[in-house]
Amino acid sequence: MLKLGIVGLPNVGKSTLFNALTAAKADAANYPFCTVEPNVGMVEVPDPRLDTLAAIVQPKRTVPAVVQFVDIAGLVKGAADGEGLGNKFLSNIRETDAIIHVVRCFDDPDVTHVMSGVDPVRDREVIEFELALADLGVVEKRLDKTQRAARTGDAEAKGELPTLERAHSFLKEGRALWHAGLTPDQLAVLQPLTLLTTKPVLYAANVTDAELAGHEGPYLRALRDAVKASGEHAEIVPFSAKIEAELAELPGEERAEFLASLGIDSAGLDRLIRAGYKLLGLQTYFTAGVKEVRAWTIPIGATAPQAAGVIHTDFERGFIRAETIAYDD
Repeated sequence: MLKLGIVGLPNVGKSTLFNALTAAKADAANYPFCTVEPNVGMVEVPDPRLDTLAAIVQPKRTVPAVVQFVDIAGLVKGAADGEGLGNKFLSNIRETDAIIHVVRCFDDPDVTHVMSGVDPVRDREVIEFELALADLGVVEKRLDKTQRAARTGDAEAKGELPTLERAHSFLKEGRALWHAGLTPDQLAVLQPLTLLTTKPVLYAANVTDAELAGHEGPYLRALRDAVKASGEHAEIVPFSAKIEAELAELPGEERAEFLASLGIDSAGLDRLIRAGYKLLGLQTYFTAGVKEVRAWTIPIGATAPQAAGVIHTDFERGFIRAETIAYDD
């Protein structure tokens, strides 16, 4: 199951987005820190192919793939030093597969901003800095332990030391590790630490209705330019928290009509999930029978035995053969 953690400054649309995605009705009031405890919600992955298969097979039940979203309290500048609610709640997203960074890209005098005006480039840098400092504390503890082990002649500790020292130097400057150009071997050394800034990230840009219809404004352009200039290969998914909230209140058959009236092709939920799958190199396969038609999530390039193992580990160990059919067939 794909797990995505939602981060951002207070009042940028995080909890409104979470509510729309999960229909969980988390607190989304117009004031900072309205989310204190983490909100966790499961979202069905919309996939018309699953519906088509179910219509053909007529199973007793249809089971879509699911994504777990975790929404935490908004971070503020200085969170690592205790400002706002601090940063201890970041531990709630350390076990996620990727991070969705929600950035405000619209003006609205009725929606307060915790800093001086709307500036998505500054906001991105603030969150990245705070995530880096949160990781710094984790790396410092591991580095100290590894240095002591290396001094005793521990070969494994000596091998890990250069990677930990490189990570420490980056994080100490407030720089996220996704800018560090770490090799797969170095990332493997850091993997047990579940560092936030080694996770893949995508940006959810909370924009106006007009921008969703293709009229890109200056805030969104500035965010795109900043991400590109940093060398970060992260996708930016424009969405409107306001529209997503309205969509969540509509019956399914009315949603497409509502989106079409705004000149929008698809809901933010669909685009975020597709971007998450792309970011992590995931794909869907289906099993179909009279009892159940189900969607399963696997890495792109997974073998048939590995795909079977997602259903049950015994299936992978005892795999003999499988009958597969391309969806288009």
